[in-house]
Amino acid sequence: MNLTADTNILTQQLQNIDEQLSKRSLALDPSGYFIIYVDRQQNLICAKHYSNIINDQGLAVDPETGKPIPARGKVDRQAVQFFTGRTAKELCVEIFENTQPCPVTLFDHAAYLGREAQRAELALLQQQEYIQD
Repeated sequence: MNLTADTNILTQQLQNIDEQLSKRSLALDPSGYFIIYVDRQQNLICAKHYSNIINDQGLAVDPETGKPIPARGKVDRQAVQFFTGRTAKELCVEIFENTQPCPVTLFDHAAYLGREAQRAELALLQQQEYIQD
């Protein structure tokens, strides 16, 4: 096999692993959730933090209305915090080191945010679309 074929096979294997891991069940962070996006006009990675409460069924609910927050579709809510960074590292330093109390309370949530910030940075640098996982 040649290097290109090996690389294509490895790329497909890694994509399959990532897709399977994206389907796993996760515990929701009681401190809230983030919407991450790229602002191409300002060359920034942005993260909006929204508060929530986890109810008895394990669903994230709006603290003001008590209604479950849908996982898909548009939700009309006000972010409680807004973070930006020119790089994934800068964004993560803002969220995890420069904000007290830290808006993330679970290690797996912190790891997820780091991965997503890195993906957003790569999309920004390569002029590609970024869609949060």
